[in-house]
Amino acid sequence: MSFVTSASGRRMKGYLPDYYETSRVMDSILQAQGAELDQLRVSLEETLQQFFVSSATWGLDAWEAELGIATVPDKPDDQRRAVIHAKLRGVGTVTVELLHSVASAYERGAVEVTQQPALYQFTVRFVDTLGTPPNLGDLQAAIEEIKPAHLQVVYQYKYFLLNQLHQKMTIKDLQTRKMTDFAPFIPVS
Repeated sequence: MSFVTSASGRRMKGYLPDYYETSRVMDSILQAQGAELDQLRVSLEETLQQFFVSSATWGLDAWEAELGIATVPDKPDDQRRAVIHAKLRGVGTVTVELLHSVASAYERGAVEVTQQPALYQFTVRFVDTLGTPPNLGDLQAAIEEIKPAHLQVVYQYKYFLLNQLHQKMTIKDLQTRKMTDFAPFIPVS
């Protein structure tokens, strides 16, 4: 009976001659070496994940430093990733497509970007986010950084309408929503 629980240790044991099958000394050696190899594999996979923004965790600090983004460790990782994605996407000539790409990097990123050249402005309308997006400040900063100085940006939000409340929502549904989903006059903080 083998006492090797490590995946790497069991694999190494498979390469040994059969007379080591009952050796407790060899099992101890394989268990110790296998556990170290298992930990090494986990560490290597975790390090590899840091090279991709979508899977980075402790490597987000390095991404932010590389892109000149102020690190806010208290911010949730998904919001930090959105800022990094937007910064990476925000390179090149500013077009409606580029602005759309940057805005789409943020949480629930279905947006429509339309331009109004006669008014020297463009509009970013949130399509699938009710109320204000959770990291609106980051999005505004990213767009402000890439947009031409002479253009104004207008943000349009989606709120519940009275007929939607009356026809489609129960009291229980209403209690699970934030007030900012209903009231555009509540200030965004």
